[in-house]
Amino acid sequence: MKIQKWGGMLTVPAFAILLIVFGIPMVGLFLTSLDAPAFSVVYYRAFIDQPANVRVLFQTIEISLIATAICLSIGYPAAYLIATASKRVRVALIVLTVIPYLTSGLARTYAWTVILGDHGLINDLLLDLGVVDSPLPLIYNRMAVYIGMVHIMLPIMMLPLLSVMMGIDNSLMAAARSMGARRFSAFWRVFFPLSLPGVRSGSLLVFVLCLGFYITPQALGGLRDAMLSTFIAAQVTSSLNLAPIAASAFILLAIAAIMLSIFGLDLSGAESRAALPRGRSWLNQVALFGRLTRNLNELTTHYRAKRWVVQLYKAGRESRWPQSVGAVFVALVMIFLLFPELVVIIMSFSPGSLLEFPPTGFSLRWYGSFFGDSSWTSAAWTSIQIAFAVAALSTIVGTLAAYGISRTFPRLRAVLTMAILAPITFPLIVVGIATYLGVVELGLIGSRTGIVLAHSIGAIAYVVVIVSATLANFDQRLEQAAMSMRAGPLQTFLRVTLPLIKPGIIGGAVFAFIHSFDEVVISSLVSGFSVRTLPLKMWENVRHEIDPTIAAVASLLMLLPVLWLVALYVTWWRSKPGAQPALADHTI
Repeated sequence: MKIQKWGGMLTVPAFAILLIVFGIPMVGLFLTSLDAPAFSVVYYRAFIDQPANVRVLFQTIEISLIATAICLSIGYPAAYLIATASKRVRVALIVLTVIPYLTSGLARTYAWTVILGDHGLINDLLLDLGVVDSPLPLIYNRMAVYIGMVHIMLPIMMLPLLSVMMGIDNSLMAAARSMGARRFSAFWRVFFPLSLPGVRSGSLLVFVLCLGFYITPQALGGLRDAMLSTFIAAQVTSSLNLAPIAASAFILLAIAAIMLSIFGLDLSGAESRAALPRGRSWLNQVALFGRLTRNLNELTTHYRAKRWVVQLYKAGRESRWPQSVGAVFVALVMIFLLFPELVVIIMSFSPGSLLEFPPTGFSLRWYGSFFGDSSWTSAAWTSIQIAFAVAALSTIVGTLAAYGISRTFPRLRAVLTMAILAPITFPLIVVGIATYLGVVELGLIGSRTGIVLAHSIGAIAYVVVIVSATLANFDQRLEQAAMSMRAGPLQTFLRVTLPLIKPGIIGGAVFAFIHSFDEVVISSLVSGFSVRTLPLKMWENVRHEIDPTIAAVASLLMLLPVLWLVALYVTWWRSKPGAQPALADHTI
């Protein structure tokens, strides 16, 4: 039996976990929202009839849209400048962009509480300079929410944009310039249309994730800045009536589903660019305006032709100020992404009983407080154990699923991929409630096993994405050659395929570990107050105690991404020169 014939069977373990922990509870949650078996929309009507609910709903959409627009307005030019930079500069800037992405979101949110608080960095600086007499209200308002959300979401916007932009052939821009197009015209008419798949994917990802934001609005916003996810979480903790909670959750999910159905989430830039001319998408609506623009351009054709002839043999003397402005802009973006983390790291060495910047001295007092407090160390050890278990389970199951999906029919492949990515494309609070119900049915609430399963549904999705990307560049003829020499499917996979996709598997394991180690929302629902992970301990500390020990904890979490990147680089570096020898050694 060939690999292609039983490839679909490899997805069974992943979908078994997905269905038991998330899929079936999600269906049950939907039926509950419809008051099954009566099947009515009474709970949806009750939600809409409450003006406060509708206000929170529209406020959630407004905050998500504005945060997405800010991320796009900052992320697009930054990604463009990074993609067009020299190779060494581009690699360095991408690494600086990835570091915040891999850093704990809770730690980054805490960093902004330190900077924007009444006794934070900005207010202390203004008071010391005599600019103000009392602290400015920089926190617990809408602006603080936007700052925190954009800081967390900006790398997620930039990475899809970079992925698409770096795949655009630079010779197309050069060809446009050689035919007389100015820099902006060449960009607008050649580069920008080709980058739209990245704009679409990044904007959708950011918008959907913003819909489910819970920690950042609650930590940085005021009572008037509550989002629907906060409202749903409050219902879960205060009410045993599941039907209204389910209705609220599916209203939030419906918004995300509408956006995904209209614009479509395509994680592969190449396919989306290839499919762009064929399908009737939202870009066709822009074509009406484009026709008018082309008609107006025809009126200036004669003038532009004369200008091109005049300037054809003129020496190019382009101003350097665009490059200087671009360099300053990228530097400011990198400072915005990295400065909060650096502030917390520096402040964690404060010797006093309160955090201060800059510190008046150097002390490891708060690091000693962390390692000397059993409540902190036990929470950290619990998180490490759970994260390793999640990484092991999701890497094995996710790798099998990715391999099986890559060997199925194209139409089935698309359906399976979207199904397995549901836990990371749905609003997080909705996923958390469905997962909570699934763990309840298994009788694992308040257990580490329940938390491992709950974390695994999202971790498996990350593994599938990363391993699938590695398999997309894998030459299947190597497997065919091995099987033509009487190697079985298992032997072919272990001795040919596995060594070549090992970097992707390790990358998936790292992301699975990070996903579990940083999880707060699902953990808070599933832990049952009996299992305390490090993020839960940090979240409790941020809300209640404001213990400076958390600065040391956040600093340690901010240094972890550097270790992950080093591990990934070493893995890639070792695998690159050894790929061909490994293939020769494992030839059957």
